[in-house]
Amino acid sequence: MSAPALVLFDLDGVLAHYDHAPRLRVLAERTGTSERAVSAALFESGLEQEADLGLHDAQDHAEELAKRLGAPVAIADLVAARAAAMTANAGVLAMAKQVARKARVAILTNNNLLLRDNLAAICPPLFPLFEQRVFCSAQFRLGKPDPKVFLLCLEALGTPPEACFFIDDKPENPEGARAAGLSAHHYLNDTLLRAELFQRGLLEEQPDAP
Repeated sequence: MSAPALVLFDLDGVLAHYDHAPRLRVLAERTGTSERAVSAALFESGLEQEADLGLHDAQDHAEELAKRLGAPVAIADLVAARAAAMTANAGVLAMAKQVARKARVAILTNNNLLLRDNLAAICPPLFPLFEQRVFCSAQFRLGKPDPKVFLLCLEALGTPPEACFFIDDKPENPEGARAAGLSAHHYLNDTLLRAELFQRGLLEEQPDAP
């Protein structure tokens, strides 16, 4: 098994832990509204899904939420809320840094342009490792597991599918990647991922047995 030239990581659930509650709390505090109102305006109204599919850039995202919420919302509010909801997964990030000695690394996430453009402020430990290599569904107007989104991302990275290894915590997304010609891993825990990366020649140290 030859080592891939590129390893493509999912964000939430792989490189970072995500907790929905702090995001709602921070937005409610910063807009002077309630968590229930924020949830209705951002999620139940479909705004978050629209943004993830590229229908709103960062400024429009904030303005549209303000309209649906009935309260002022700034980009800084959305960034602060997302930052409160995310923490880097130290174990996977350490592996990514080791992998980067042998292959290029990049991120492909089902997310919006606001997150892509502000990820360094939202989750600083991921940088500079992933600088200029954060890709999201919004820029392609397609989401995982659609095989086309993988091909568009790899086109932007100048890498053929057979040279890429993809990692995601949702089982349907590795399936979509394989349909596009990539090799892929369904992330369940650090131990299994470490073993997989070692087998693919991306880590130098033999992992401990599960």
